Amino acid sequence: MRRPPGPQPRWIGGSLRDFRANPLAFLTRCAAEYGDFVYFRAAHQHMYFANSPELVNEVLVNKNALFMKSRILQRAKALLGEGLLTNEGASHLRQRRLVQPAFHRDRLVRYASDMSELAVNARARFASDTVVDIDREMMRLTLAIVCKTLFSTEVEADTARVGEAMTALIEMMPVLMIPGSQYIQHLPLPMFRRFKRAGETLDRTVYKIIEARRASKEDKGDLLSMLLMSVDEDGGMTDKQVRDEALTLFIAGHETTATALTWAWLLLAQHPAVEAKMHAEIDRVLGDRAPAFDDVPALRYTTNVLAETMRLYPPAWAIGRMATAPLELAGYEIPKGSILLLSPYTMHRDPRWWPSPEAFQPERWETEDAARPKFAYYPFGGGPRLCIGERFAWMEGVIVLAALSRAWRFRRADAAPVQTSPMLTLRLKGGLKVRAEKRY
Repeated sequence: MRRPPGPQPRWIGGSLRDFRANPLAFLTRCAAEYGDFVYFRAAHQHMYFANSPELVNEVLVNKNALFMKSRILQRAKALLGEGLLTNEGASHLRQRRLVQPAFHRDRLVRYASDMSELAVNARARFASDTVVDIDREMMRLTLAIVCKTLFSTEVEADTARVGEAMTALIEMMPVLMIPGSQYIQHLPLPMFRRFKRAGETLDRTVYKIIEARRASKEDKGDLLSMLLMSVDEDGGMTDKQVRDEALTLFIAGHETTATALTWAWLLLAQHPAVEAKMHAEIDRVLGDRAPAFDDVPALRYTTNVLAETMRLYPPAWAIGRMATAPLELAGYEIPKGSILLLSPYTMHRDPRWWPSPEAFQPERWETEDAARPKFAYYPFGGGPRLCIGERFAWMEGVIVLAALSRAWRFRRADAAPVQTSPMLTLRLKGGLKVRAEKRY
């Protein structure tokens, strides 16, 4: 079978060792040396790396029905059940229709108020000239936001317990992604016992809230209320479906946004002129008040800072799809069971679409580039599986940046080298120590 060009395997495992050692470097090298469509083998798995906007469009839009989520995300069903992230086919489309009202404009206004309040509370925790791990602080803040917007005030007493359980589950996700993990996760090892306990804690808490909310029939304006109220011609969601969607939204709305914000603080600290321009906009738009929903469109440069951050460091650094049937792509026959790998990270740094691709330049977003194809930038995926919470995430990122920057600027507290850690999301390895400096 004729295959696209690609690296010659040096090991019995094909290119698996090189890919796992440094996936970003490996994919960047493949794109530079072999072009837009690359074949490599990872152990027994046939891998096809598609790295042009046209090919991404083929996989995510035109031929999306011929793909399903890769085996890695299928293993996440051990935690997420049949939520939007792991669900497939007609069931996924129905669930998406039922969940969509939770992100309508009137609901976003309410979520924005919660985000702003919690961000203002978070900035009060900082003290001038003290060193903090801003990565940990962003994880803490986005956890509080997702608890508030998902479960409203009902879960406040359980937030610490829920947070600990979610942290334990997220930390286990990379283990669940390892081939063969489904065979070892039931062994009586400490890590798997923690995973089991965390899942049981989360289930008890979530099901208790669902039961109470169904009994009260009260709309608290949160995501959970919308999940419970959503109905179609086949009825509403079962408790299990609500639980699966709640946990999916919990994970999707927690680590991804926190990761993007951490990278934003690093880039702002490295580029004081950009930071000063963003501060000037925030001061002009907000004055002395906290940000609100209607401020987000006016915070255009702040939004550009976030957009440029996710260009350079997209939290979802890779997207995998498995072919459910043989298909043709770029003139090649792709066998059933093959993995199509897409990488926003490599696409976002392609000099064909991005002049000075390694430079942090929020100004590049001030004008539309008509020559830039749609999928030259896709931090939230695309097609029928476009992230349903995209507007929520943009709003949260801008509100947090504005609320914290109104009072503080952050300077790096050490000279540790900047290293990426591509796991479930594209984390900053070792966190980020910053010194808080009071602005007002």
